[in-house]
Amino acid sequence: QVQLVESGGGLVQAGGSLRLSCAASGRTFSRYAMGWFRQAPGKEREFVARINWSVGSTYYADSVKGRFTISRDNAKNTLYLQMNSLKPEDTAVYYCAADRYGINSYDYWGQGTQVTVSS
Repeated sequence: QVQLVESGGGLVQAGGSLRLSCAASGRTFSRYAMGWFRQAPGKEREFVARINWSVGSTYYADSVKGRFTISRDNAKNTLYLQMNSLKPEDTAVYYCAADRYGINSYDYWGQGTQVTVSS
């Protein structure tokens, strides 16, 4: 069992930056692929970014490519999402998730952290 706890959300003006963190319990964190997702009001949850466990390959949604950076610190069991040049359309609840088997199917989810970008 893995527990995920997000933090770092808040209110920021357009063009600003935030860094989200996701603290994971469990000794096998370093072997999981990890992802960030978001859900805006009235919309379905959508993929934001992913990082694999082995060589740290990263993948991004087109809407955030060049602005967001996903990273991980396996020694600290922590996943990060650095968000720069934020836009009002980035407003959403952001979730981290763990993919145990590396098959792009996420088994564990955090409770989410709210990000609000004002114009």
